Amino acid sequence: MKTLQLPSGREIPILGQGTWRMGEKASQKQAEIDALRLGIDLGMTLIDTAEMYGEGGAEKVVAEAISDCREEVFLVSKFYPYNASYQGVIKACNRSLSRLKTDYIDLYLLHWRGSIPLSETLEALQHLKQAGKILDYGVSNFDVDDMEEALSLPGGDVIATNQVLYNLMRRGIEWDLLPWCKDRHIPIMAYSPIEQKAFINHPKLAAIAKQHHATPTQIALNWLLRQDNVISIPKATNLNHVRENRAALDINLTEEDLKEIDRIFPPPNRKQTLAMR
Repeated sequence: MKTLQLPSGREIPILGQGTWRMGEKASQKQAEIDALRLGIDLGMTLIDTAEMYGEGGAEKVVAEAISDCREEVFLVSKFYPYNASYQGVIKACNRSLSRLKTDYIDLYLLHWRGSIPLSETLEALQHLKQAGKILDYGVSNFDVDDMEEALSLPGGDVIATNQVLYNLMRRGIEWDLLPWCKDRHIPIMAYSPIEQKAFINHPKLAAIAKQHHATPTQIALNWLLRQDNVISIPKATNLNHVRENRAALDINLTEEDLKEIDRIFPPPNRKQTLAMR
């Protein structure tokens, strides 16, 4: 698995697994565990979750999926903005650690910005890192102005990533946020990289996919995996979809393919409001 280097020097896989909407239905639990386990076996050892997903349910699913391979997994979790106070972050982290049945989180993120001062949140994250409960920390859904403010504060200089909505249909960050983060060697982690199955029957992507014996969704994911300084975390609970996501990494798009993709999904020509989901 290809990796990127975080500001701390640690390596993170460029293709992982998301868990949004997991842990919500008991009837789906085993299928979710099986999907995550298969992904790990295929090399997608990065797993992204959050206390918000299933109100902790997704973290419990992840705990079972990684119970016998924790050291192989790069584990990411996120905390609510209303838990972003100094004590709130520490308590939220301890709850997540308990649900995940681990004593450390590889990368811990503020899920989106709220009303609590970033300086207080960063102070708590520094404390957790010094205590060994988290190995790196970062943010999610931050635009350039938010990132600039965060990096100006104590502890902001080691922000490891910014997780944002980014895919072929949501290219707004290419105007400013993506190059801003690249210049500072802060990887972008793209959530909803396949836009919740929106590419499955896309006729124009299907024409490109046919040339590569692939699916339109695989083409959309491969395009994202080709982007410099970008990590992708598609979610799948169907075993065939897990295999397809991993296989997308091996597609070799041509320059003609890339030009056609830009024609179908034009890059931004102006600043856009940061897309969120």
